[in-house]
Amino acid sequence: MNNEEKNEIRWNIHETHPDLVQPLREKLAEVVDPEIGMNVLQLGLIRKVEVEEEVVKMYIILTTPFCPYGPAMIETIRQKAQEAVGKPVTLELGMEPWDFSMMEEPGALDWGLYA
Repeated sequence: MNNEEKNEIRWNIHETHPDLVQPLREKLAEVVDPEIGMNVLQLGLIRKVEVEEEVVKMYIILTTPFCPYGPAMIETIRQKAQEAVGKPVTLELGMEPWDFSMMEEPGALDWGLYA
């Protein structure tokens, strides 16, 4: 897949702390939704990332508000992000509904995962 086909989310840190983007993406790619089998970046669940007073603040959503793996995924996201950036990380869980347009790799829809 080429970059034009990706819907990569740009966070505030792309401009303010570009050195944190790649390590953060690498660690977050390790967090996989066990029901869907795709990582949180592919699904577009990490909506905002910014640094305020040496604390990394992340705004995330889940694919469904009743995700049985939600609490474990949230904690894993926080741990992996903290490993990547070497700073304290706080998460804010958004309540807006997730939909397929938020995915970084819409080509996943071609795999027959969703009807």
